[in-house]
Amino acid sequence: MRHAHRSTLSMTRIAVCTLAALAALTACGPKDAAAPGGAPGGARPPPEVGVIVTKFEPVALQTELPARVEPVRVAQVRARVNGVVLKRTFTEGSEVKAGQTLFQIDPAPYQAALNSARANVGKAEANLNQAATQAARYKPLVEANAVSKQEYVNIVAAQKSAEADVAAQRAALQIAQINTGYANVQAPIAGRIGRALVTEGALVSATEATQLAVIQQTSTVYLNITQSATELQRLRKNAGSKLGGALPVTVLMEDGTELPRKGKLLFSDVTVDPTSGQVTLRAEVANQDGLLLPGQYVRVRLSQAELPAAIVVPQQAVTRGTQGDTVIVVGADGKPAPRPIKIGSQQGANWIVLEGLKPGEQVVVDGFQKMMVPGAPVKAVPWTATAAAVAAAPAAAPAASR
Repeated sequence: MRHAHRSTLSMTRIAVCTLAALAALTACGPKDAAAPGGAPGGARPPPEVGVIVTKFEPVALQTELPARVEPVRVAQVRARVNGVVLKRTFTEGSEVKAGQTLFQIDPAPYQAALNSARANVGKAEANLNQAATQAARYKPLVEANAVSKQEYVNIVAAQKSAEADVAAQRAALQIAQINTGYANVQAPIAGRIGRALVTEGALVSATEATQLAVIQQTSTVYLNITQSATELQRLRKNAGSKLGGALPVTVLMEDGTELPRKGKLLFSDVTVDPTSGQVTLRAEVANQDGLLLPGQYVRVRLSQAELPAAIVVPQQAVTRGTQGDTVIVVGADGKPAPRPIKIGSQQGANWIVLEGLKPGEQVVVDGFQKMMVPGAPVKAVPWTATAAAVAAAPAAAPAASR
C-alpha cells in the first residue's frame, strides 16, 4: 500500500509540472511571436516595393531598323592597257594613298611606241621647217611676178599640211605617253585595298578592262537603312512632324553592343521600292577604328519623331509574354494588381507605353520577389535608378521569370 501511495504521488507531481510548463509556454508565446514582426498582435508589416509614379512627358519615338554598311568611295582598279603583269607593289589589306603604284605591267612595247612617236614628231617638225622656209623665200618672188601664183599657192599649202602633220604627231606622242603611264597602275583614290585579283605573269586586257583590285574608303562609312513606308507614315502621323535630316543614329553591332560614337541621318529617299514597299534612308558614321566593314549587317536606332506627351516605364517593370505585356500597379488600398498595357518603341532603358496607364499611377519596378501572397498589401517606396543598379544582378532572375 505504501508503494502504491508513493507511485500515485509521483504521477501527480509529473502532471502538475507538465501543466505548469504548458502554462508558461502559453504565457510567453504571443510575446515571442510578435517580437520578430515588430507589429502589435503578431501581424507582419507589408513588404516594401520600389515604384514609380507615371506622368506625361515628351519623348522621342525611337525605331530600330536593319542597315548595311557601305564605304563612302569604292574604286575598282582595272587594266587600261594590254600586257603582262610584272609585279605587285602593295600589301594586301593595307592602306594605300592616291597615286601610289599598285601593279607594273610590262612597259617595253609602250616605251618603244613612245620612242617612235617622238621620232615622228621630230620628222614632222623638220618637214614643217623646210616648208615654212620655202614659203618665206617664194613670197617676195611671187610679188615680183618671178614665179607663178599657182606655184606659190602650192608651197603655202605644203606648209599648212606640214603644220597639221606636226599637230597629229604630237597627239600621237601624247597617246604613247599616256599608254606608257598606264603600264604603271596607280591607286585612283586613297583607302584600304583588298586582295590582288591577278598575280605576276597574268595577261591583262584593256579591252576587257581586267579588274586587278578594289580600294574602299572606310574611315567614314554609309549606313543604308530600310524601313517600311507604312511604318514611316505611322510615325509621322503619331508625332505630327516630318522626318528631318542630321538626326543622331545609334549603331548596334551584331552582338547587341552599341558603337561608342553616333552617326547622323543624311536623307530619306522620296521613292518607295515597289517590290518591297520600303523606303531607303542613309546615315553616315565615322569609322577610323575600322569596326564597321563594308557589307556588314547592323541595326540602327534613331529618333524619327517626337510625342509631345507619353508615359515611359523602366523595362524591368514590364513582363512580356505571349499573351501580351503587363505591369504591376499598386492601387489606392495598397494592393498590387496586374495591368495589361501596350508598349511602343524603346526609349533607352525604358519602354514607351501607348495604352493601359494613366498619369499618377504607381507602377512596381523593384521588389517583385517580396510579393509572395497575391493581392496582399504592400508598402510603395520611390524607386530610383541607383537602387535599380544595385539590385540589378539579384533581380535579373526574378524579372525574367515573373
